Amino acid sequence: MNLNKVYLIGRLTQDPETRSTTSGQSVTTLRMATNRVWKDLSGGRKDATEYHTVIAWSRLGEIASQYLRKGGLVMIEGRLQTRNWTGKDNVKRYVTEIIAESLQLGPKPGGGQGNYSSEVTDIKNPSTYSTSSGQAGSERGSSLSPVKDADIPIIDENEPMNAGVEEDEMSIKEKDLPF
Repeated sequence: MNLNKVYLIGRLTQDPETRSTTSGQSVTTLRMATNRVWKDLSGGRKDATEYHTVIAWSRLGEIASQYLRKGGLVMIEGRLQTRNWTGKDNVKRYVTEIIAESLQLGPKPGGGQGNYSSEVTDIKNPSTYSTSSGQAGSERGSSLSPVKDADIPIIDENEPMNAGVEEDEMSIKEKDLPF
């Protein structure tokens, strides 16, 4: 059995960039940062930041472009994909990106609780639903009514990242390490 699944919760480092392919399909690039914090052997606080490139296709990318801005909190669910190409200097280059399959918007700037516009149709796998232009997606022929504001998944900025996890599950014990 194989599994290629990524979950990221982080902040955008710049506004989303939307463009179109030669076939007319829209694609949005999100650049985001995640961080982790730990204590070193001397008890000092350490932190590290990782930067990610997320690709969101079609309606999912349009939603991201419409609602997300630099500094905004977002949760991305997707998969890893590595692309390669040969540059103008004849050197083979590689890039690994996250292909978004769903997203959750963070809290609205200014402390709002998610009063996002009702024109969002579906955040998970939006290509199977009708778009704002009324054209049906690939798998369903009928248009769906928009999702109500209360149904849009929002990350609560005040909820701790370890909600629902017991404290003893959070700390790694030396005896549990396999080496």
